[in-house]
Parts: sequence; structure tokens; C-alpha cells
Amino acid sequence: MAKVLVINSGSSSIKFKLFDMPKEVVLLSGLIEEIGKNSQSKTIIKRDKVYSFKKSLKDHKEAFSFLESLLFNLKVLNSFSELTAVGHRVVHGGDEFFDSVVIDNSVIQKIKALSPLAPLHNLANLAGIEAIKKLAPNLKQVAVFDTSFHQSMPEVAYTYALPKSWRDDYKIRKYGFHGTSYRYILKASSKILKKSQKKLNLISLHLGNGASICAIKEGESIDTSMGFTPLEGLVMGTRSGDIDPSIIFYLQREKSLSSKEIEETLNRKSGLLGLGGSSNMRDILSQKERNKDAKLAYEKFIYRIIKYIGSYAMILGEIDAVTFSGGIGENSPEVRADIIKGLKLLDITLNESKNLKNTTFISSRESKIATLVIKTDEEIVIAKEAMRVK
Repeated sequence: MAKVLVINSGSSSIKFKLFDMPKEVVLLSGLIEEIGKNSQSKTIIKRDKVYSFKKSLKDHKEAFSFLESLLFNLKVLNSFSELTAVGHRVVHGGDEFFDSVVIDNSVIQKIKALSPLAPLHNLANLAGIEAIKKLAPNLKQVAVFDTSFHQSMPEVAYTYALPKSWRDDYKIRKYGFHGTSYRYILKASSKILKKSQKKLNLISLHLGNGASICAIKEGESIDTSMGFTPLEGLVMGTRSGDIDPSIIFYLQREKSLSSKEIEETLNRKSGLLGLGGSSNMRDILSQKERNKDAKLAYEKFIYRIIKYIGSYAMILGEIDAVTFSGGIGENSPEVRADIIKGLKLLDITLNESKNLKNTTFISSRESKIATLVIKTDEEIVIAKEAMRVK
């Protein structure tokens, strides 16, 4: 048995899953929240039962020490040193990392240097890496980057029309995100459609609080909606997605807003929240018939997705399937149905009964393009990568 711990370390939380590999059996999973806050931290561990704990934890090292003791008490692990590997989700690999890598001091420094590109994520990811390194110095740790799947994008897709000095000196280009999810969706779609990944053309939607869309041609990402940062692209829970960049200069010049205020608003106070008063799609859906702001938020969310699908259909030429994943994509028949209604030119038709049941195949027999609902599993991808990378 090879035990692999998968970590998604946030600024004040740690999501984790412990796998028995290569059987791909989940031994347990859980969440530690409110790290470093005055309120009591909670840990929920799922196995055959759900366990809840309350403990104040001042930092990530203390949180991981607490987790290690819990694993021991639950008799699934004696200590971290017993693990075969730890796989970490790392959001931004820039143009440094084309693949997953074993973490050493050089990798840590590069991830840290890339943190200005994803300040809300990379430093939090590093906190988890460094905490485990202190607790188990000899344990193999592997970084799996959200951006690496999109390194196959052609230059014409990832290049912004900016001065060469900016592009070269400041590494400004489209990087794309949600790559680990898209990697899983690609493999799952290949099995479902019984077609080689290298021959598969997909328009894949990852719709959650963060949302993006990816054009996959012959098994490789050729374009994606998120860009230099996760802010570009679709309307999201709290992110604006695409806007005219001059809005930023106008707010700075005419309204004296600081760059920090603008960045905070575009990332945390815009999107569905800014338009409809809630970042939760369930709230938007329940209110849109009686609340015009919620209605606008919903319609804008759908409209932007349809625009992107249309443009990606043109660059792909042939499409084997449109796939839905993420919390919204997997669980909202209404969202899926309204997106598909806007794709009449693609001759996609739904089986309404299957769509309501969230089955894998939701397209009708007459549909020229398959439509799939696939529950994504980024953690198993990370676990496999942790085993693969030497």
C-alpha cells in the first residue's frame, strides 16, 4: 500500500484527502478551517463516519501537526513520514513549470517568485509545503500546477497585444487555470466516448465559484478563458471576468480609487455578487424571477458562456463533446439547459429528463454533439502525479 496525501492549502484553510494508491481508494478526507483566526478551527474528517473537532490553530505548521495527530488517533497513519508522497495543488506555475515537479528549495523559490501573479493562492500553497517540510523533512512532496495543462496553447492564443518588453521582461501572457480539472475531464471523456485523447476535441466548462472554459483540440488545450490571472474570462462568483481595462484607469484618475481597492473589488466584490447581490448560484436561481438584479446576474453569466463557446467552436472546427463540471456545472440542470438553448447553430439538443437527473449523457440521440456532465476529481489527478513524478 502506498499512502498519498493530497493537499489544497488556502490562506486560512487546508483541504486534504488521503489515498491508498494505486487502488485509488480514499481512506479519508477533510477540511481544516479558520487557521490563524480567533474563532475555533473546525476539522471534518470523512471515512465511514464524520468527525468534528474544534481547536484554535495559529498557523499552517500547527494545523498540519494537528492533522498528523488526528490521522494517528484515527489509526490510518502513524506519522507523515509513513506517507509515500504528498501532492500539493499549486495555482500558478507561470512559464517555469510545464509539468508537475518534486519540490526542492529551488522549486520553492520559483513558486515564491511567481506569487505576485497569484498572490491569493501561491503564498498559501507554499505555507502548506513549508509546514510539511518542517514536520517531515525527508518526505517526497510534489507540486501539481493549475497552469501546466495549458502550456500547450499556441503562441497566438497566449500572447497579449502588448509591447515585447512587457511580454518578455514581466512575463505577461495568458497562463490559464483549472488545468488539473481539465486533465481529469479529458481522460474521463475519452473513456465515456471511447475515443483516444489524442483524437478528442472538447469544449469543457468548469463552472463553480471560479469559472472557466477550455478549448481542447486533439487532447491538448489550445485556448482557455482565464488569462494572466484567474480574473479574466467568464462571470464568476465574485470575479468580474472580462472588462474594458480603461475602467481601471478611469476609477484611479476620476474617482481616486487605489489600485488595491480596484483589485479587491474586481476579485472579491464583482461577478454574481456585484450584479445580483450573492456569489452563490443557488441564491441567484431562487431570486431571479422576482429580483431584477438577480435576473441580470444570471443572464450575464449565461450570455458570457455562450459567447465563449461560440468563439471556441470556430477555432476547433470539429467538436466531439461539450462537458460540464464544477459545482454549478455538475448540479444545475437549469444553467446547463439555458446554455445549450443558446447553441442552436451547433445543433446540440438536450434530453430534458436526463439533464434533470444530472446523468453523464444529457444530450438527445438527435444531437450532433455529445453533452456530458462529469464530476471532476482534481485530487485523484494530484495523487497520481505525486506517484508518477520522480
